[in-house]
Amino acid sequence: MFYYFDIYSNPMYRRNESTGYQVIDQWDGGVGWLAHPDEGGQRASHAIVGDDGGVWVIDPLDAPGVDELLAEFGTVAGVAVLSNYHARDAGTVAARHDVPVYLPHWMGRVADRVEAPIERYVQELGPSGLSVHQCSPLPGWQEGIAYRQSDRTLYAPDVLGTVSDWTVGEERIALFLLARLFPPAVLGEFSPERILVGHGDGVFEDASTALEEALAGARRRFPAAARSSGLEQLRALVGAW
Repeated sequence: MFYYFDIYSNPMYRRNESTGYQVIDQWDGGVGWLAHPDEGGQRASHAIVGDDGGVWVIDPLDAPGVDELLAEFGTVAGVAVLSNYHARDAGTVAARHDVPVYLPHWMGRVADRVEAPIERYVQELGPSGLSVHQCSPLPGWQEGIAYRQSDRTLYAPDVLGTVSDWTVGEERIALFLLARLFPPAVLGEFSPERILVGHGDGVFEDASTALEEALAGARRRFPAAARSSGLEQLRALVGAW
């Protein structure tokens, strides 16, 4: 009963309306923000300037002033959801900017949770330059790993994170606890200059090395991760469900 109370009485994610955002990632080609900076899950949203010059909003949580932030980078071309548990405020943001919500052709669950036109695609996210690769670490868990070779930008919605509940020891980025046992092979295909994640700040310094170390030590550090944050990661799963 103690564990049940702890998991459900202290949610990882704030479900109330945001009162203001906090910028966490910013570079020439985009920006990231937290709509609820005080929540444990540190759900991050991103906007990336596409090869087409438009702004592609990824897994967004809405907040007062976000439209003004996006306008600093250009006109919104589309909203993309890259995890089947990241419907978030995608429909609201898309409707406000009169653009579709883009979903990989294989992704379920999200279309029923957004009130906006849906645009399906196979791998290339419109003219954004981002290529989306399917990743399913566990049954029922679907996410798209987005990568753009031209500027070596990598985005992982859930399987990678930088919040303290993901990382142990000297890790700067880490796999979600249960994904450590079977690290997704697709992550080893990339050599990113920057890594953006759906939970926490991005990695902008020596990102490729940080990713290599996270993958190489994932299984070895599983016991330490389970001891230090196993309950917190369970709470994160329950909160997402």
